[in-house]
Formats: sequence, structure tokens, C-alpha cells
Amino acid sequence: MLAAFLDDIREGDMIAPRRMAERLRLPMTRLSRLAHLNRNTMTTHPGSPAVQAKLGEIARIIARAADLAGDEGKAIIWFKHQPLPGFGKTPEELVEDGHADIVIEDLDRMAAGVYS
Repeated sequence: MLAAFLDDIREGDMIAPRRMAERLRLPMTRLSRLAHLNRNTMTTHPGSPAVQAKLGEIARIIARAADLAGDEGKAIIWFKHQPLPGFGKTPEELVEDGHADIVIEDLDRMAAGVYS
């Protein structure tokens, strides 16, 4: 499952912004806001370390959630629509606010069997 998601969003050795946006069913402008990147930077310099680091963070979250949920579609719906307990925001909103680390920590707790 993880391999399928990563294969679909990659071009060569990098994450392709347009493919990731399509897979997450997001417009490029929305993905650029989530990644805290300029949309033009993402499309003209997709291989830059900054672009790859930010997109990699989002990819790790989706892949980890898909691993836990057993389904990529469920992981994407969780990312977009399920507020995290104690934060009142969805993982997508937290990532947009610059708190991807909180989402990753929550996924780590879930993987360890701790309910948030």
C-alpha cells in the first residue's frame, strides 16, 4: 500500500507536486499552501530540497495513516476531514498551520496503540 502511494506520486527520484496534488484530490494552489511553498516554485523547481522536504512530510503522513487505516482512501479522508482530539483541527489544517510534527506524533501514538 505504501509502495503504491509513493510510486504514484513520484517521478524518478523525486516527489512530483502535480501527481501528489492529483492523488490527494487537491488543486495545486491548495497543496502549495499546505507545503508553505509558492505554487510557481513547486512547478518550476520540483526537485529543490525545500520542495522535496515539504512534500515528503505530507507524503509520510498520508503513507503512515494509510498503513494504520489499511486503505489509502480512508487515510486521505482522515487527513482532510477528521479533527484530531485535543486540537479541534484536521491533520490537513494542522499541516497548513505548520504543525506536521503534531500529526506525525499522533500517528506514532496510534501505531503504539494509544488512542488520542
